[in-house]
Amino acid sequence: MKSIGLRKKRYLALWLPLISTDRLHRQFRANGQKPADPLVVVARKGNVSTLVGADAPARAKGLVPGLKLADARARVARVDVVEHDEEADAKLVEAIADWCDRYSPFVAIEPPDGIVCDITGVAHLFGGEPGLIADMEGRLRMQGFSARIAIAGTSRAARALARFGGGGIAPPDAEAQWTATLRIEALECESKVSLALHRAGLKRIADLAARPRQPLAARFGEAMTTALAQILGEVDLPITPRRPLPDFVAEQRFADPIGLRDDISLALETLSERLCAQLHRHGQGGRCFEAAFFRADGKVTRIELLSGQPLKDAKSLRRLFDMRLEALTDPLDPGFGFDLIRLAALAGDDMPAAQSGLDGRAMAEVEVRDLTDRLSARFGAGSVTRFVPRNSHLPEQAVCEVAAISDERPAGVWRPGQSFGMPSRPLFLFHLPPNIEVIAEVPHGPPRRFRWRKAWFDILRAEGPERISPEWWHDADERDRDYFRIEDAKGRRFWVYRHGFYGAGSDPVRWYLHGIFP
Repeated sequence: MKSIGLRKKRYLALWLPLISTDRLHRQFRANGQKPADPLVVVARKGNVSTLVGADAPARAKGLVPGLKLADARARVARVDVVEHDEEADAKLVEAIADWCDRYSPFVAIEPPDGIVCDITGVAHLFGGEPGLIADMEGRLRMQGFSARIAIAGTSRAARALARFGGGGIAPPDAEAQWTATLRIEALECESKVSLALHRAGLKRIADLAARPRQPLAARFGEAMTTALAQILGEVDLPITPRRPLPDFVAEQRFADPIGLRDDISLALETLSERLCAQLHRHGQGGRCFEAAFFRADGKVTRIELLSGQPLKDAKSLRRLFDMRLEALTDPLDPGFGFDLIRLAALAGDDMPAAQSGLDGRAMAEVEVRDLTDRLSARFGAGSVTRFVPRNSHLPEQAVCEVAAISDERPAGVWRPGQSFGMPSRPLFLFHLPPNIEVIAEVPHGPPRRFRWRKAWFDILRAEGPERISPEWWHDADERDRDYFRIEDAKGRRFWVYRHGFYGAGSDPVRWYLHGIFP
């Protein structure tokens, strides 16, 4: 019986050699302009302006990156010169990497002008590796980008073929043959190592491939031999994807891009059903979802949705996304239409069956969580909050506010005590407790009467004190507080405290109203 081996890795390397000038040409076209002369991009290197980019007409006239601007002007009199915007180029490469997500979720950026994708097991979706390259090149050309693409069994081999070869597809286990004729610059070692290799007469990868590695490592360093092994396909270092890989994915491609809201809603409904079917099969529920909309012109819009409970109901998921789309401050712009929509569950969790009541209705807790999800989808995750206990005994610091659908859990269950029909502490406190005038039983008795907002309140019942000491490691004021729960003649209930003690120290004793009971 023939054994089945592991699927061999396949990597696609995308090189954008004219990224700087392609970005400028796209801007010119968007503004209805066109450079009259060959276009070059320059940057200061030391005290000299040097070319770091040149478009195709400029390169045809011998203006290549690395050439000094003065020498370029000596060769070509009329040159359109633009200062290099490194940040704008980096953002554009990131946008292209987002767009490459349509081909594989394993996408990594190789600054400043390269992208590598792990396409293992996905090429058949595009008619094989030649079809994938043709599709990518065609779409990039329509967007105004010059690109060179290569596929090989290791990311380093694919990168070397794209940057230092003519691109193409190296068959599995044929990396050594395909990279043999490449210059040693494909190793991308330090300049002193490349110079030493040239002086030793080693100018091609083939000159190094057949030589023993230990003497090479001893003379030129292990970094060079490690890069050589990767280019020859002997060693593979997996790439680190720039985005977290989703647990479950459902996507739909369109031969004709769609842009109508009804069509988008119908696509989300279909994708929700397919995604939730996957979650059902694995006994999982999604906690974080993402809808990615790929426009025909290359722009990618991602919308994230959080759920306070594991979710695998298709109707609920679609309803939440509809509410999320309606609540966007910047409405979803289809442009010339979306040719791909993807729905993914970025994070899942075990989802046991929910216990129903005898009347067939879900538990109240589940209904509250469902309401929280709907409000968070409409108004934003940060707009719906809850309180969780914090490790502090001071009332104003005992809890902190977090998003209602966050994963932060309380340190313990707080069960307020009861005293003559009222809880031990009010749910709502004054941010800055107001100062009150108090007539009390001294030195440590409860208030008998107090004045607040120019009105006097006569106290009928009081309970306390509850003494709370300060956090001496945080607060320089080391005086204790004595809290009292009090009720006046009209049934109004207050939470007040005395700051300090009579006859202890020189600081005056003050009374404050910290909260009001409902």
